[in-house]
Amino acid sequence: MKDTFTVTHHIIGAAIDVHRELGPGLLESTYEECMCAELRLRSLPFERQVALPVIYKGKPLDCGYRLDLIVEGVIVEIKAVERVLPVHQAQLLTYLKLKRLPLGLLINFHVATLRSGITRIVNGL
Repeated sequence: MKDTFTVTHHIIGAAIDVHRELGPGLLESTYEECMCAELRLRSLPFERQVALPVIYKGKPLDCGYRLDLIVEGVIVEIKAVERVLPVHQAQLLTYLKLKRLPLGLLINFHVATLRSGITRIVNGL
């Protein structure tokens, strides 16, 4: 596995290319599909729609949660919303804790410039 700085650099580069090509205003599922295509072009290994069971009092429960993408240990949560809310950030942090991963990117494609749509979330483990 590459270091997280390198991985996030590649993920953000892929997201910028997708955003340049498509712009804002489409569905999250479209951006997710295009991100997968871009990650493949860059030969970055990833998992898509990863099931996330909730462990409650030692028992795994299938609550239907799915992670959009995991790219070399970094969770990527894709949004296409007017603005990212604190609950979106809290959701990603909870996903990181449940999956026991240190880093996630919340990428909102519904922005004029993608730079303003990227939030880095760190799990203190």
